[in-house]
Amino acid sequence: MSRAADDLILISVDDHIVEPPTLFDNHLPEKWKEFAPKFVHKDNGTDVWVYEGNEIPNIGLNAVAGKKPEEYGIEPTALSGIRRGCWDVHERVQDMNRNGVLASMNFPSFVQFCGQLFSKAKDLDMAMNMVRAYNDWHIDEWCGSYPDRFMPLSIPPIWDPQLMAEEVRRVAKKGCHAVTFSESPGKLGWPNVFGDHWDPFFAACEDEGTVICLHIGSSSTVLAVEPGAPIDIMITLTPLNTMHAATDLVWSQVFKKFPKLQFALSEGGTGWLPYWLERLDYTYHQHHYWTGQDFGDKLPSDVAREHFSFCFISDRNGVDDRHKIGVDSITWECDYPHSDSTWPNSPETLEKQLEGVPVDEVDKMTWQNAARIYQFDPFAHRTKEQCTVRALRAEAKD
Repeated sequence: MSRAADDLILISVDDHIVEPPTLFDNHLPEKWKEFAPKFVHKDNGTDVWVYEGNEIPNIGLNAVAGKKPEEYGIEPTALSGIRRGCWDVHERVQDMNRNGVLASMNFPSFVQFCGQLFSKAKDLDMAMNMVRAYNDWHIDEWCGSYPDRFMPLSIPPIWDPQLMAEEVRRVAKKGCHAVTFSESPGKLGWPNVFGDHWDPFFAACEDEGTVICLHIGSSSTVLAVEPGAPIDIMITLTPLNTMHAATDLVWSQVFKKFPKLQFALSEGGTGWLPYWLERLDYTYHQHHYWTGQDFGDKLPSDVAREHFSFCFISDRNGVDDRHKIGVDSITWECDYPHSDSTWPNSPETLEKQLEGVPVDEVDKMTWQNAARIYQFDPFAHRTKEQCTVRALRAEAKD
Protein backbone atom coordinates (compact mmCIF):
# COMPACT_ATOMS: atom_id res chain seq x y z
CA MET A 1 0.00 0.00 0.00
CA SER A 2 1.52 3.31 -1.09
CA ARG A 3 0.91 6.76 0.43
CA ALA A 4 -1.76 9.17 -0.74
CA ALA A 5 -0.54 12.61 -1.77
CA ASP A 6 -1.94 14.32 1.36
CA ASP A 7 -0.14 11.88 3.67
CA LEU A 8 3.33 12.36 2.18
CA ILE A 9 6.14 14.08 4.07
CA LEU A 10 8.36 15.88 1.55
CA ILE A 11 11.94 17.11 1.88
CA SER A 12 13.39 18.60 -1.29
CA VAL A 13 17.17 18.32 -1.65
CA ASP A 14 17.38 20.68 -4.60
CA ASP A 15 15.65 24.05 -4.88
CA HIS A 16 17.07 27.45 -5.79
CA ILE A 17 17.31 31.02 -4.50
CA VAL A 18 17.13 34.19 -6.55
CA GLU A 19 19.21 36.26 -4.16
CA PRO A 20 17.53 39.42 -2.77
CA PRO A 21 19.06 42.92 -3.05
CA THR A 22 19.74 43.00 0.70
CA LEU A 23 22.02 39.96 0.66
CA PHE A 24 25.22 41.74 1.76
CA ASP A 25 23.63 44.43 3.95
CA ASN A 26 23.99 42.70 7.31
CA HIS A 27 27.00 40.45 6.83
CA LEU A 28 29.90 42.71 5.86
CA PRO A 29 31.72 45.41 7.85
CA GLU A 30 30.89 48.88 6.53
CA LYS A 31 34.41 49.36 5.12
CA TRP A 32 34.01 46.35 2.80
CA LYS A 33 30.50 46.99 1.51
CA GLU A 34 31.77 49.11 -1.38
CA PHE A 35 33.51 45.99 -2.75
CA ALA A 36 30.41 43.78 -2.59
CA PRO A 37 28.24 42.94 -5.61
CA LYS A 38 25.59 45.61 -6.20
CA PHE A 39 21.98 45.03 -7.19
CA VAL A 40 21.08 47.37 -10.07
CA HIS A 41 17.80 48.05 -11.88
CA LYS A 42 18.55 48.86 -15.53
CA ASP A 43 16.78 51.23 -17.90
CA ASN A 44 15.54 48.26 -19.95
CA GLY A 45 13.54 47.05 -16.96
CA THR A 46 15.76 44.13 -15.94
CA ASP A 47 17.65 43.65 -12.67
CA VAL A 48 21.31 42.64 -12.58
CA TRP A 49 24.08 42.13 -10.07
CA VAL A 50 27.22 44.13 -10.85
CA TYR A 51 30.54 42.83 -9.52
CA GLU A 52 33.89 44.32 -10.46
CA GLY A 53 32.43 45.81 -13.63
CA ASN A 54 30.65 42.65 -14.77
CA GLU A 55 26.87 42.33 -15.03
CA ILE A 56 25.19 39.10 -13.95
CA PRO A 57 21.51 38.92 -15.03
CA ASN A 58 18.83 36.67 -13.65
CA ILE A 59 17.77 34.34 -16.44
CA GLY A 60 14.01 34.02 -16.71
CA LEU A 61 14.07 30.23 -17.11
CA ASN A 62 15.53 29.94 -13.61
CA ALA A 63 12.49 31.55 -11.97
CA VAL A 64 9.30 30.44 -13.69
CA ALA A 65 7.28 29.22 -10.70
CA GLY A 66 3.66 30.23 -11.15
CA LYS A 67 3.99 30.91 -14.87
CA LYS A 68 2.43 28.98 -17.72
CA PRO A 69 4.90 26.95 -19.84
CA GLU A 70 4.03 29.22 -22.76
CA GLU A 71 5.62 32.09 -20.80
CA TYR A 72 8.97 30.35 -20.18
CA GLY A 73 12.07 31.86 -21.75
CA ILE A 74 15.79 32.49 -21.28
CA GLU A 75 15.65 36.29 -21.46
CA PRO A 76 16.91 38.27 -18.42
CA THR A 77 14.23 39.47 -16.04
CA ALA A 78 13.58 41.62 -12.96
CA LEU A 79 12.38 40.74 -9.48
CA SER A 80 9.09 42.39 -10.35
CA GLY A 81 8.64 39.85 -13.14
CA ILE A 82 9.04 36.73 -11.03
CA ARG A 83 7.19 35.17 -8.14
CA ARG A 84 8.08 36.75 -4.79
CA GLY A 85 8.78 33.34 -3.28
CA CYS A 86 11.87 33.12 -5.50
CA TRP A 87 13.67 35.76 -3.42
CA ASP A 88 11.61 36.50 -0.29
CA VAL A 89 12.11 33.82 2.35
CA HIS A 90 8.72 34.44 3.99
CA GLU A 91 6.90 34.02 0.71
CA ARG A 92 9.11 31.02 -0.10
CA VAL A 93 7.80 29.26 3.00
CA GLN A 94 4.25 30.06 1.92
CA ASP A 95 4.98 28.54 -1.50
CA MET A 96 6.40 25.49 0.25
CA ASN A 97 3.17 25.26 2.25
CA ARG A 98 1.11 25.56 -0.92
CA ASN A 99 3.08 22.62 -2.31
CA GLY A 100 3.07 20.64 0.92
CA VAL A 101 6.88 20.63 1.16
CA LEU A 102 8.24 20.45 4.70
CA ALA A 103 11.90 21.35 4.11
CA SER A 104 14.20 22.46 1.33
CA MET A 105 17.88 22.85 0.44
CA ASN A 106 18.56 25.88 -1.76
CA PHE A 107 21.32 26.29 -4.34
CA PRO A 108 22.69 29.74 -5.22
CA SER A 109 22.09 31.63 -8.45
CA PHE A 110 24.09 34.75 -9.35
CA VAL A 111 27.28 33.68 -7.55
CA GLN A 112 27.09 30.46 -9.61
CA PHE A 113 26.67 26.93 -8.31
CA CYS A 114 29.98 26.66 -6.48
CA GLY A 115 30.66 30.34 -5.86
CA GLN A 116 33.04 30.58 -8.79
CA LEU A 117 32.03 34.21 -9.37
CA PHE A 118 34.28 35.22 -6.47
CA SER A 119 37.20 33.15 -7.77
CA LYS A 120 37.51 35.69 -10.61
CA ALA A 121 37.97 38.64 -8.25
CA LYS A 122 40.96 40.96 -8.52
CA ASP A 123 41.53 40.70 -4.77
CA LEU A 124 41.03 37.14 -3.51
CA ASP A 125 41.41 38.18 0.12
CA MET A 126 38.42 40.47 -0.34
CA ALA A 127 36.64 37.71 -2.27
CA MET A 128 37.01 35.45 0.76
CA ASN A 129 35.06 38.03 2.77
CA MET A 130 32.30 37.85 0.14
CA VAL A 131 32.14 34.06 0.37
CA ARG A 132 31.85 34.22 4.15
CA ALA A 133 29.22 36.94 3.92
CA TYR A 134 27.19 34.92 1.42
CA ASN A 135 27.34 31.84 3.62
CA ASP A 136 26.44 33.80 6.75
CA TRP A 137 23.46 35.37 4.96
CA HIS A 138 22.33 31.97 3.70
CA ILE A 139 22.73 30.16 7.03
CA ASP A 140 21.76 32.88 9.51
CA GLU A 141 19.23 34.96 7.56
CA TRP A 142 17.65 32.78 4.87
CA CYS A 143 17.69 29.40 6.62
CA GLY A 144 17.83 30.92 10.09
CA SER A 145 14.48 32.64 9.58
CA TYR A 146 12.84 29.20 9.45
CA PRO A 147 15.24 26.57 10.85
CA ASP A 148 12.46 24.00 10.73
CA ARG A 149 12.07 24.47 6.96
CA PHE A 150 15.56 24.74 5.46
CA MET A 151 18.76 22.70 5.29
CA PRO A 152 21.68 25.13 4.80
CA LEU A 153 24.12 24.80 1.89
CA SER A 154 27.41 26.72 1.72
CA ILE A 155 29.53 27.87 -1.21
CA PRO A 156 33.31 27.30 -1.19
CA PRO A 157 36.27 29.61 -1.91
CA ILE A 158 37.08 27.26 -4.75
CA TRP A 159 40.42 28.87 -5.62
CA ASP A 160 42.12 27.54 -2.47
CA PRO A 161 41.46 24.03 -1.05
CA GLN A 162 42.89 25.00 2.34
CA LEU A 163 40.51 27.95 2.59
CA MET A 164 37.73 25.64 1.44
CA ALA A 165 38.54 23.31 4.32
CA GLU A 166 38.54 26.15 6.83
CA GLU A 167 35.17 27.41 5.56
CA VAL A 168 33.66 23.91 5.74
CA ARG A 169 34.74 23.67 9.37
CA ARG A 170 33.54 27.21 10.15
CA VAL A 171 30.03 26.73 8.77
CA ALA A 172 29.73 23.23 10.25
CA LYS A 173 29.85 24.91 13.66
CA LYS A 174 26.85 26.96 12.51
CA GLY A 175 24.92 23.81 11.61
CA CYS A 176 25.65 23.67 7.87
CA HIS A 177 26.40 20.13 6.66
CA ALA A 178 26.41 20.58 2.89
CA VAL A 179 28.65 22.42 0.43
CA THR A 180 28.53 22.94 -3.31
CA PHE A 181 31.36 21.84 -5.59
CA SER A 182 31.92 21.46 -9.31
CA GLU A 183 30.96 18.33 -11.20
CA SER A 184 34.11 18.90 -13.26
CA PRO A 185 36.53 21.41 -11.67
CA GLY A 186 38.97 20.94 -14.55
CA LYS A 187 36.49 22.68 -16.86
CA LEU A 188 36.59 25.70 -14.55
CA GLY A 189 40.35 25.90 -14.89
CA TRP A 190 41.19 24.13 -11.61
CA PRO A 191 42.87 20.72 -11.21
CA ASN A 192 40.70 17.63 -11.71
CA VAL A 193 39.90 15.04 -9.02
CA PHE A 194 42.65 12.59 -10.01
CA GLY A 195 45.46 14.24 -8.08
CA ASP A 196 45.75 15.46 -4.50
CA HIS A 197 44.89 19.13 -5.05
CA TRP A 198 41.46 18.92 -3.35
CA ASP A 199 42.54 16.68 -0.46
CA PRO A 200 42.36 19.36 2.28
CA PHE A 201 38.78 20.14 1.24
CA PHE A 202 37.79 16.47 1.02
CA ALA A 203 39.39 15.75 4.40
CA ALA A 204 37.45 18.56 6.09
CA CYS A 205 34.17 17.36 4.56
CA GLU A 206 34.85 13.82 5.73
CA ASP A 207 35.74 15.01 9.24
CA GLU A 208 32.63 17.19 9.56
CA GLY A 209 30.19 14.83 7.85
CA THR A 210 29.61 17.52 5.21
CA VAL A 211 27.99 16.34 1.98
CA ILE A 212 29.53 17.63 -1.26
CA CYS A 213 26.75 18.55 -3.70
CA LEU A 214 27.47 18.29 -7.42
CA HIS A 215 24.70 20.12 -9.26
CA ILE A 216 24.28 19.71 -13.00
CA GLY A 217 25.83 22.72 -14.71
CA SER A 218 28.27 23.37 -11.85
CA SER A 219 31.15 23.05 -14.33
CA SER A 220 29.72 26.09 -16.19
CA THR A 221 29.63 23.88 -19.28
CA VAL A 222 27.13 21.61 -20.96
CA LEU A 223 27.55 18.72 -23.36
CA ALA A 224 28.40 19.99 -26.81
CA VAL A 225 25.55 20.14 -29.30
CA GLU A 226 25.69 20.80 -32.99
CA PRO A 227 25.43 24.41 -34.21
CA GLY A 228 21.79 25.32 -34.73
CA ALA A 229 20.56 22.36 -32.67
CA PRO A 230 17.32 22.83 -30.71
CA ILE A 231 17.80 23.74 -27.03
CA ASP A 232 15.72 20.63 -26.18
CA ILE A 233 18.81 18.52 -26.95
CA MET A 234 20.90 20.31 -24.34
CA ILE A 235 18.13 20.03 -21.72
CA THR A 236 17.67 16.32 -22.44
CA LEU A 237 21.38 15.49 -22.20
CA THR A 238 22.24 17.56 -19.14
CA PRO A 239 22.03 14.61 -16.66
CA LEU A 240 24.92 12.98 -18.55
CA ASN A 241 27.17 15.59 -16.91
CA THR A 242 26.28 13.90 -13.63
CA MET A 243 27.15 10.46 -15.00
CA HIS A 244 30.53 11.78 -16.12
CA ALA A 245 31.27 13.38 -12.75
CA ALA A 246 30.32 10.27 -10.79
CA THR A 247 32.37 8.03 -13.07
CA ASP A 248 35.44 10.21 -12.55
CA LEU A 249 35.10 9.92 -8.78
CA VAL A 250 34.54 6.16 -8.71
CA TRP A 251 37.68 5.41 -10.73
CA SER A 252 39.78 8.06 -8.95
CA GLN A 253 41.60 7.54 -5.65
CA VAL A 254 39.24 9.87 -3.77
CA PHE A 255 37.19 7.19 -2.03
CA LYS A 256 40.24 5.11 -1.18
CA LYS A 257 41.77 8.11 0.59
CA PHE A 258 38.49 9.31 2.13
CA PRO A 259 36.37 6.22 2.84
CA LYS A 260 33.59 8.14 4.61
CA LEU A 261 33.25 11.01 2.12
CA GLN A 262 29.75 11.63 0.78
CA PHE A 263 28.63 13.23 -2.49
CA ALA A 264 25.13 14.17 -3.65
CA LEU A 265 24.40 14.10 -7.38
CA SER A 266 21.99 17.02 -7.50
CA GLU A 267 19.34 17.19 -10.23
CA GLY A 268 20.96 14.31 -12.09
CA GLY A 269 17.94 11.99 -12.12
CA THR A 270 17.95 8.25 -11.38
CA GLY A 271 16.66 6.34 -14.41
CA TRP A 272 20.15 5.94 -15.89
CA LEU A 273 21.69 4.56 -12.70
CA PRO A 274 21.02 0.79 -13.08
CA TYR A 275 22.85 0.67 -16.41
CA TRP A 276 25.67 2.86 -15.08
CA LEU A 277 26.16 0.66 -12.02
CA GLU A 278 26.13 -2.46 -14.20
CA ARG A 279 28.61 -0.89 -16.61
CA LEU A 280 30.98 0.00 -13.75
CA ASP A 281 31.08 -3.61 -12.64
CA TYR A 282 31.42 -5.00 -16.15
CA THR A 283 34.33 -2.64 -16.82
CA TYR A 284 36.00 -3.73 -13.59
CA HIS A 285 35.59 -7.47 -14.24
CA GLN A 286 36.70 -7.17 -17.85
CA HIS A 287 39.61 -4.77 -17.53
CA HIS A 288 40.99 -4.42 -14.00
CA TYR A 289 43.74 -6.96 -14.63
CA TRP A 290 45.51 -4.57 -16.97
CA THR A 291 44.20 -1.18 -15.78
CA GLY A 292 45.37 -1.86 -12.22
CA GLN A 293 42.10 -0.97 -10.49
CA ASP A 294 41.62 -2.72 -7.13
CA PHE A 295 38.50 -2.41 -4.98
CA GLY A 296 39.40 -5.31 -2.71
CA ASP A 297 36.33 -7.35 -1.81
CA LYS A 298 33.96 -4.71 -3.21
CA LEU A 299 32.63 -3.90 -6.65
CA PRO A 300 32.64 -0.38 -8.09
CA SER A 301 28.84 -0.36 -7.79
CA ASP A 302 29.17 -1.02 -4.05
CA VAL A 303 31.51 1.94 -3.73
CA ALA A 304 29.13 4.15 -5.70
CA ARG A 305 26.18 3.27 -3.47
CA GLU A 306 28.27 3.91 -0.35
CA HIS A 307 29.45 7.36 -1.42
CA PHE A 308 26.66 8.87 -3.53
CA SER A 309 23.08 9.88 -2.97
CA PHE A 310 20.85 10.40 -5.99
CA CYS A 311 17.74 12.51 -6.47
CA PHE A 312 14.80 12.68 -8.85
CA ILE A 313 12.05 15.12 -9.76
CA SER A 314 9.83 12.94 -11.91
CA ASP A 315 11.45 9.65 -12.78
CA ARG A 316 9.30 6.52 -12.80
CA ASN A 317 12.08 4.39 -14.28
CA GLY A 318 14.26 5.17 -11.29
CA VAL A 319 11.42 4.38 -8.90
CA ASP A 320 10.78 1.04 -10.62
CA ASP A 321 14.50 0.18 -10.40
CA ARG A 322 14.95 1.51 -6.86
CA HIS A 323 16.29 -1.79 -5.54
CA LYS A 324 18.96 -1.95 -8.24
CA ILE A 325 19.96 1.60 -7.32
CA GLY A 326 19.60 1.27 -3.56
CA VAL A 327 16.50 2.64 -1.85
CA ASP A 328 18.62 4.15 0.95
CA SER A 329 20.47 6.33 -1.59
CA ILE A 330 17.47 7.93 -3.33
CA THR A 331 16.10 11.37 -2.45
CA TRP A 332 13.50 13.68 -3.99
CA GLU A 333 13.67 17.25 -5.26
CA CYS A 334 11.12 19.90 -6.19
CA ASP A 335 13.55 22.18 -8.15
CA TYR A 336 11.54 25.31 -7.28
CA PRO A 337 11.49 27.79 -9.05
CA HIS A 338 13.21 26.29 -12.14
CA SER A 339 11.43 25.17 -15.29
CA ASP A 340 11.77 21.45 -14.45
CA SER A 341 9.89 21.91 -11.16
CA THR A 342 6.61 20.18 -10.35
CA TRP A 343 5.49 23.04 -8.03
CA PRO A 344 2.72 23.48 -6.93
CA ASN A 345 1.53 19.95 -7.75
CA SER A 346 4.48 17.94 -6.47
CA PRO A 347 2.45 15.72 -4.11
CA GLU A 348 0.02 14.74 -6.85
CA THR A 349 2.86 14.10 -9.31
CA LEU A 350 4.72 12.02 -6.73
CA GLU A 351 1.63 10.02 -5.82
CA LYS A 352 1.52 8.78 -9.42
CA GLN A 353 5.29 8.19 -9.53
CA LEU A 354 5.20 6.18 -6.32
CA GLU A 355 2.08 4.15 -7.04
CA GLY A 356 2.49 0.60 -5.74
CA VAL A 357 5.63 1.39 -3.70
CA PRO A 358 5.46 0.20 -0.07
CA VAL A 359 4.98 2.93 2.52
CA ASP A 360 8.34 2.32 4.22
CA GLU A 361 10.18 2.78 0.90
CA VAL A 362 8.12 5.86 0.02
CA ASP A 363 9.12 7.44 3.33
CA LYS A 364 12.79 6.72 2.70
CA MET A 365 12.79 8.40 -0.69
CA THR A 366 10.57 11.36 0.19
CA TRP A 367 12.10 12.42 3.53
CA GLN A 368 13.96 9.89 5.66
CA ASN A 369 17.06 9.58 3.48
CA ALA A 370 17.37 13.36 3.10
CA ALA A 371 16.99 13.94 6.84
CA ARG A 372 19.70 11.38 7.58
CA ILE A 373 22.12 12.46 4.86
CA TYR A 374 21.93 16.18 5.72
CA GLN A 375 21.66 15.76 9.52
CA PHE A 376 18.25 17.43 9.60
CA ASP A 377 15.66 16.66 12.27
CA PRO A 378 12.25 17.26 10.67
CA PHE A 379 10.44 16.84 13.98
CA ALA A 380 12.57 19.19 16.09
CA HIS A 381 10.01 21.99 15.79
CA ARG A 382 6.76 20.25 14.89
CA THR A 383 5.07 16.90 15.31
CA LYS A 384 5.10 14.33 12.55
CA GLU A 385 1.41 14.95 11.90
CA GLN A 386 2.17 18.65 11.33
CA CYS A 387 4.73 17.77 8.65
CA THR A 388 2.41 16.14 6.12
CA VAL A 389 1.27 17.65 2.85
CA ARG A 390 -2.25 17.99 4.28
CA ALA A 391 -1.08 19.86 7.38
CA LEU A 392 1.28 22.20 5.53
CA ARG A 393 -1.27 23.12 2.88
CA ALA A 394 -3.66 23.97 5.69
CA GLU A 395 -1.07 26.52 6.88
CA ALA A 396 -0.95 28.28 3.51
CA LYS A 397 -2.52 31.72 3.41
CA ASP A 398 -4.54 30.86 0.32
